[in-house]
Amino acid sequence: MSDAISFLKPRADVLARRAQIVADLTDLLPPECLVHEARELVPFETDAFVSYRRLPLAVALPRSTAEVSAVMRYCHRYGIPVVPRGAGTSLSGGAIPQEDAVVLGLSKMNRILEVDLPNRVAVVQAGVTNLNISESVSADGFFYAPDPSSQLACTIGGNIGMNSGGAHCLKYGVTTNNLLGVRMVLVDGTVIELGGKALDAAGYDLLGLVCGHEGQLGIVTEATVRLIAKPEGARPVLFGFEASEEAGACVADVIAAGIIPVAIEFMDKPAIEICEAFAHAGYPLDVGALLIVEVEGSEAEMDATLKDIVEIARRHGVKTVRECQSATEAALIWKGRKSAFGATGRIADYICMDGTVPLSQLSHVLKRTAEIIDHYGLRVANVFHAGDGNMHPLILFNANDPEDAARAEAAGNDILKLCVDAGGCLTGEHGVGIEKRDLMRHQYSETDLAQQMAARAAFDPGWLLNPSKVFPLEGRPAA
Repeated sequence: MSDAISFLKPRADVLARRAQIVADLTDLLPPECLVHEARELVPFETDAFVSYRRLPLAVALPRSTAEVSAVMRYCHRYGIPVVPRGAGTSLSGGAIPQEDAVVLGLSKMNRILEVDLPNRVAVVQAGVTNLNISESVSADGFFYAPDPSSQLACTIGGNIGMNSGGAHCLKYGVTTNNLLGVRMVLVDGTVIELGGKALDAAGYDLLGLVCGHEGQLGIVTEATVRLIAKPEGARPVLFGFEASEEAGACVADVIAAGIIPVAIEFMDKPAIEICEAFAHAGYPLDVGALLIVEVEGSEAEMDATLKDIVEIARRHGVKTVRECQSATEAALIWKGRKSAFGATGRIADYICMDGTVPLSQLSHVLKRTAEIIDHYGLRVANVFHAGDGNMHPLILFNANDPEDAARAEAAGNDILKLCVDAGGCLTGEHGVGIEKRDLMRHQYSETDLAQQMAARAAFDPGWLLNPSKVFPLEGRPAA
């Protein structure tokens, strides 16, 4: 499997100058901010997409925008590729390096610079973890809405790179809906500011282009994010169904009725069993599919919304409706869901896919996903953000069996193609990275790809930033 996805051939001239490059970076950064010994580079050879590994030339860990600028200016001058890295939680290989690249990690830039409650914004460095933002303002009654399952570890810079979402994206949106501004270092070391505290910035919406750029347009070093007041109350409810198709149809009808809960999360039977064994959250084990529906507001508002949702669920043969009775029970329900990926890793190797489909196609795609998995003789656990159709099938396989691994990758590709063919797209929040790079032509025409690559090249004409990612290697413009 490690040779299935190709990388760009390392630049021979860069490899030949490795010793000099390390020496020059040593002049730009203090010793604790530069990693270059072979054994110390190993932790940076991959991200959460662990099927592929490459040792980088060196790892720079700057502490400020000025140090990021100095490293970028140097690498640009000598034609050295740069791979940005947050916490390394990317599930699409977005932070996997290559042998001629300097990994630029932002883990040391982890300070919250300003909390402005009157304007409901916070200014943070890119290495701040997602969860830390909410924790820093929780006592004042606020939170930061996007909440990826990896929010304990993932950083805001990586969230911006992949336009991450999370369980609560149904009501509050993903990163792009909660991002107001960035400070960004361009490939030549120039520092620019996009957006700010205002709700809408003048000029072109370059911020919208940057959110989701997968580290190919520049290095985001600071972000201004939106803070939201905590609701009066919140209540997760478990809905158990006989089959996945019934649960999928229920989701579509809830949204079609104009009801927007805070979250609608889906688990099929394998995922329910895996998560319950880990978290002991009280999930029903006698159902084929489970929805976690969270509503918020006053007690009267929550009761009214739940009444409407229960009525719709009954039309789809719901077997179990279990309301949360305490804060402890609510925490366990969400612990089970947010631990799904880690809990699955306890029982098997897996590939986590990330296709998005229209809600009207959810039942169809779930049925076809099961057929695809059966065709390849594999197993799957489905757990995903059902409210916005962002699917995360976990394809289980044996990483020590090359044939099994190849089947898993082929099944994943077929599922992503299915999502596109159903009117959806290749990725909802994990990004393209290397995982979906060669499927881009299934979603886009050559004209579409050329336009996107032209926009990318306007920021990075030499294709030095994260160069092996996102776009097919064939057909790229000459650097």
